[in-house]
Amino acid sequence: MAEIFVVKTSEFADGDRRIVKTPRGEIGVFAHEGGYYAYANTCAHTDGPVCEGLLIPKVLEVLNEDKTYVGHTFSDQMNIVCPWHGWEYDLKTGACIGAKQHKLKKFDTVVRSGDLYVVA
Repeated sequence: MAEIFVVKTSEFADGDRRIVKTPRGEIGVFAHEGGYYAYANTCAHTDGPVCEGLLIPKVLEVLNEDKTYVGHTFSDQMNIVCPWHGWEYDLKTGACIGAKQHKLKKFDTVVRSGDLYVVA
């Protein structure tokens, strides 16, 4: 496997993403909470460009003790939302929120001398 240069870490802030072309296809690389996450830019649903979608916190329903609806709030979990059909994936694991048997193809990342690489 080859290491493909993505970006200098000093130029890659929390919340940023890059889509890189590799011999194995496009890979989306994300900076989040001090970590780097890389996935094939292919949704498990219909091969949409998932890594180009929105990044949003997971939405949680707030219920009273009697289970009546109060409203919504957001969790600390960040999700990638495929722009084609709205399938959501946990940014840290690549697991599909609505269908845990589906996952994004994950790639390793390496930081060396201030440069970020994806291993593909």
